[in-house]
Amino acid sequence: MKTICAADHVIVGTVKLPDGKYGLGAVWIADGKVLQITPGVPGPDATGSAHVTDVQGAYVLPGAIDAHVHCYSHDGEGMLAATRAAAAGGVTTIVEMPFDRVGPVKDASKLLRKREIVSREAVTDVALLGTLWPGGGWREAQALAEAGAVGFKVSLFHTDTERFPRVDDAELLNVMAAVTDVDLTLCVHAENNEIVQNLSRIEQESNPYDPLTHVRTRPPVSESLGVLTAMEIAHDRGTRLHLCHMSIPRAVQLAAFWREDGADISLETCPHYLTFTAADMKEQHGRLKINPPLREREHVEGLWQGIGDGLVPVLSSDHAPWPLSLKDDPEILKNASGAPGVQTLAVVTLGQALARDPEPSGLFDRTVSALTAGPAERFGFADRKGRLEPGYDADIMVFRPDAGYTVSDEEQFSNAGWTPYAGMNPGGYMEKTFLRGRLIWDASTGVVAQPSGELVTRS
Repeated sequence: MKTICAADHVIVGTVKLPDGKYGLGAVWIADGKVLQITPGVPGPDATGSAHVTDVQGAYVLPGAIDAHVHCYSHDGEGMLAATRAAAAGGVTTIVEMPFDRVGPVKDASKLLRKREIVSREAVTDVALLGTLWPGGGWREAQALAEAGAVGFKVSLFHTDTERFPRVDDAELLNVMAAVTDVDLTLCVHAENNEIVQNLSRIEQESNPYDPLTHVRTRPPVSESLGVLTAMEIAHDRGTRLHLCHMSIPRAVQLAAFWREDGADISLETCPHYLTFTAADMKEQHGRLKINPPLREREHVEGLWQGIGDGLVPVLSSDHAPWPLSLKDDPEILKNASGAPGVQTLAVVTLGQALARDPEPSGLFDRTVSALTAGPAERFGFADRKGRLEPGYDADIMVFRPDAGYTVSDEEQFSNAGWTPYAGMNPGGYMEKTFLRGRLIWDASTGVVAQPSGELVTRS
């Protein structure tokens, strides 16, 4: 049998075959691009001189795209640590947030400086967001777009005047109009500011040491009202809107309604909302203080149902690499919000999907799509990322089901040095990660490759 294509690398494992079913097959790669997917195990006559990576028993999937990563919310992390963690978790592209500890990415000069960091330090590929600052920052949208931003992020909730301020409803009209004009995506942290601020004052006075105080300050209605505000203005302005870190099934249902009415709406949820409940805060305390907060079991189940129904197009980590020194204050509201997660994003969701439905063409396939094709489509690089199809970048994660694998703090590459999933058996681990056909993570050696990532911009 003659060589069937001029591949330089062939990866054999369980793949999504051209007929849409999962089965034993091969991904053929040349010059960092996918050439073809073929069923079965090719023999040496077919592969010729190509290097063959045989991972039979594991899933060979498109590399994950984490649409929500904070590399610089804390000075101790940075691009190198965050993308090393990403690579070890099967993530081949991150969408990096603009709310940096040293100052937000609110003009083109700051975005260009971050581009330089990507070229030096990124192990994975990186797409960058800017922000449109209160007080007229929407006027910077064109310059940020020309500098390479794939979108913008703003918050409807006021966290911090210098790093993460609120954009009020009046200014949001101008922000969304400006985003529409440059044809990019606006990401929104959607929580009702007045409700959360008022309840935070009340709860801090009456229950400062109860970890569930955090949950009570941000009831589901504060999230749904934020979602409604963002979607209605986006509908009015014709804006491509992405709702960040949704924790309630009602947000999924509302977004579906607005899409049916013609709005361009997408949303993401995160592994912590698919895994933990508010009750877990009693044990983990500040480690699980996240905005929006953890909810009840019914919310967890409803979000998984949304994934299965194809109504949750994006899964992201909301990676916030706070050290434990900022997560262990006995007064729950004084802890930093968020948790590291880029390294555990894929294994936690893929493993749980298979546990819920062992047939890979069902919930598992929907989960893969939300980790890969969904974010690529939303941020404008779906012509080359997010799929294993001819002509696409050979960005690949190899996920091996393994009921005995346990997540640990010690294996985390983020400088945070911990994970809320420590001690969990997610159902599998990330065996290998390839970026444009190049091995950047190998679990057998525990080694992450040196930086070779590139900036990803909108097509």
